[in-house]
Amino acid sequence: MKVGTPLAVVGEGAAGDGDSGGGEEAQPAAEGGQEAEKPATAESASHDTEEQMAAEGDRTEPEAVQAPPPETTPPPAPDKDEGTKEKEQQEEKQDEKQDEKASETEGAAARGAPGDQSKRGIISPLVRRLADEHDVELGEVEGTGTGGRIRKQDVLRFVEERKARPAARPAASAEPAPEPEEQPAPEREAEPAAAGAREELVPWSNIRRRTAEHMVASHLETARAWNAVEADWTNITELRIQAKEGFKAREGFGLTYMPFLAKAICETLLEMPEVNATYEEASQANRVKRYVNLGIAVALEGGGLIVPVVKGADEKNLVGLARAINDVATRARTKKLSPDDLTEGTFTITNPGPFGSIISVPIIPKGQTAILGFEAIQKRVVVTKDDAIAIRSMGFLSMSWDHRTIDGAEAAKFLAALRERIETTDFSAELSPYLQA
Repeated sequence: MKVGTPLAVVGEGAAGDGDSGGGEEAQPAAEGGQEAEKPATAESASHDTEEQMAAEGDRTEPEAVQAPPPETTPPPAPDKDEGTKEKEQQEEKQDEKQDEKASETEGAAARGAPGDQSKRGIISPLVRRLADEHDVELGEVEGTGTGGRIRKQDVLRFVEERKARPAARPAASAEPAPEPEEQPAPEREAEPAAAGAREELVPWSNIRRRTAEHMVASHLETARAWNAVEADWTNITELRIQAKEGFKAREGFGLTYMPFLAKAICETLLEMPEVNATYEEASQANRVKRYVNLGIAVALEGGGLIVPVVKGADEKNLVGLARAINDVATRARTKKLSPDDLTEGTFTITNPGPFGSIISVPIIPKGQTAILGFEAIQKRVVVTKDDAIAIRSMGFLSMSWDHRTIDGAEAAKFLAALRERIETTDFSAELSPYLQA
């Protein structure tokens, strides 16, 4: 039955008078039930609407004249409930018809024009009433009707699914609730404290800061390259063993390998003064120095590095170099150096060998061309010059040098000459006063 179809005609003569308004309404009432069962089409929809509007227009006058007084015809309560149910049934049928009309309209549009013809925005009165009753936001509902149109079933399904959600949430939140009790929270919180106790922020000392600044400045300024050779220290090792007790008894300090290396370096630098030079950027020239002020890198207790300078090192003999090196190293460790002791160096030796280093790449001091790393002396099996296999005291000499001042050829020649001098020079004459009889 269509919405707006008259249910009854009030008045005795209305049914018998074929020319009256009541007679015109009686026929649509009988035909309305039959037409309600027929599927509506796009053409019949507009025709039915016109008929309804015409019927409603014709019905207005007879109802206004023939309607009984309100006091004499109060509708009973049971009839009101039945009317409400009947109205809902009419709305449901209307909703279904609108779905069918939308399907046919969409099908016709799809045949006539390409693209998505969405019907999601078409909401029937029944769907709106259900959404209002259940407090449903239609934007959250997924429509299963034609073109995504939201139907009554979609709203009801959404309501049922929403009812199930609150029941699942407490269960999900209840599961992790006992977890904090099972976890050993105090022990886990103690771990960061323990980790913090194993760390310590140690402020830089003045010497540490100055060392860092000097090394970074030198590293950024020079074009550092590197070479190394391995030298045979066997002859010097045997001589040192013979002289060290007498030397310490007379001089008051131990005889190390450093004076032997310093003497060999001074003699080699005088032969190859290009390695004992300074690059002057302003004049774009090398200032070659034919004297040796030998810097001795000293590691300080508590960190830091300082390089006191033995001035006029090339003028000293082996014992004089041993005394000068011991003096500046002792004063460096006791913090008794003067500012003049740290200036005018032309070449530097660093000695990581006593700490176990076998090869290193030192940073060149500012204002110098090269620095030599004196590595640990160790016994190794080697093949001698006469093709014999022997155990010899071997140690690497590694040199970092400034490629702005010299090239690889000069660096390699210098190291080769230094190695030859270490392996062949006889220092016994200078140590004769300390040798045991």
